[in-house]
Amino acid sequence: MRHLRPADYTVSDWSGGRTVQLSIGPEGERYADRKFLWRISSATVELETSEFTALPDYERLIAPIRGEMILSHNGGEEILLRPFDVHRFDGADLTISKGKCTDFNLMLRKGKVTGEMRAIRLGSGGQQRITPEMPGDTVLLYLAEGTARVQAVGGAVNGELPELTLMAGESVVLGLEDYVSGEVIPENAQDVGLELLASDDKGCVFMMAAVRFVR
Repeated sequence: MRHLRPADYTVSDWSGGRTVQLSIGPEGERYADRKFLWRISSATVELETSEFTALPDYERLIAPIRGEMILSHNGGEEILLRPFDVHRFDGADLTISKGKCTDFNLMLRKGKVTGEMRAIRLGSGGQQRITPEMPGDTVLLYLAEGTARVQAVGGAVNGELPELTLMAGESVVLGLEDYVSGEVIPENAQDVGLELLASDDKGCVFMMAAVRFVR
């Protein structure tokens, strides 16, 4: 389990605002080279109308986490996304966005990886366990609102089950290194997970992105 803070992120400008890259795989790949398998980011949209960069090799998932956005693809109908609504689309589409907001993004290279993205809302004192669908999945949890405690649970082979406190804007990543010893996935890998507990009186909201290799 890795704890990521804003200082660990990569920040860049795009034509309509600013992008904060939370994680990219494989580690060390550059977005600009378009060779990455997956990328998780959050971006501000500061223009009333903007056009998304064409990414024909990627499937995309997006959700506003502050404000609303309206998307249309290839001149089709407009789709209203309210905070934490998740929308999946083809990166090859001509996509127009309307409305100023902050969004959360997952990009997946077609034919190589697949995945999903969703919001997890916890009320005051709320608790939920997150278990990857498949052993070896990479799971990133980004705390969009509130504060929370996160603890690793289950059969992590490294022995220790760390607990940490997340503030809004921070992330935790559960990756392959939490399951394996060398290149062997143990039998109890399906028990590896994360226990989430809201520590704010108003609760908290996570955005979860999960990535797995196409088998």
